[in-house]
Amino acid sequence: MSVYSRDEMMTVAAARLLQDGQVCFVGIGLPSAACNLARLTHAPELVLIYESGTIGTRPDVLPLSIGDGNLAETAGCVIPLPEVFSFLLQAGRVDVGFLGAAQIDKFGNLNSTVIGDYAFPTTRLPGSGGACEIAAHARSTFVMAKASPRSFVERLDFRTSAGFLGGAGERANTAARGQGPMIVITDFGVLTPLPSQELAVSALFEGVDFGQAKKMVGWDLQSHAHVDTLPPPEMNELDSLRALQQRTQAAHQTRVFPV
Repeated sequence: MSVYSRDEMMTVAAARLLQDGQVCFVGIGLPSAACNLARLTHAPELVLIYESGTIGTRPDVLPLSIGDGNLAETAGCVIPLPEVFSFLLQAGRVDVGFLGAAQIDKFGNLNSTVIGDYAFPTTRLPGSGGACEIAAHARSTFVMAKASPRSFVERLDFRTSAGFLGGAGERANTAARGQGPMIVITDFGVLTPLPSQELAVSALFEGVDFGQAKKMVGWDLQSHAHVDTLPPPEMNELDSLRALQQRTQAAHQTRVFPV
């Protein structure tokens, strides 16, 4: 049996959700790792779009930012940013928007703007970028985030990107075209919406029970009637992920010269 970390299980679980041939708008960080793992394993024709306008990107290493040159060098084409949003995203041509966030609430709303009061924040985050547009217009939104009561919160400090808003169909009364956050991948398992649109546990990783999951979330976490146990990573998935991470580390190493 392979030995693997919780982070590796999380990335593999997220990658498995993507299907060959889908068009996926990718966020930097954990979502990028999962999407590229899917492309390197079961979904070689997965079309990756990054916010810098790169279409059909096939990077050898994980990008540091949307401006990483490796994204443009390995893309099928590069188009202006307004065209990415108008012709592809807002026109409904993106199957999955894959996002991360600093905070998420029980209805899948995301915060990537500030922690604390907006006027006097304790932490100022990178901001929305294209996340609010992706969350509104991608056909489905997948979210990937490590769980803790500080990040999975009852109430966001700031709502950057709309999930199901207040639940109970509230999103349907807006101009948002997409279905919303249909899947949230955490480091204990997977959350999907109940009929009320509140996120609830639908699958757990091996060795994690529901009581442990509840302690990792800042609201009264619920579960679906049936909760699956996700199978562990296959060796080929781990090999591909670790090789990708090793290439990335080697490519981004900075040599420090004595002054």
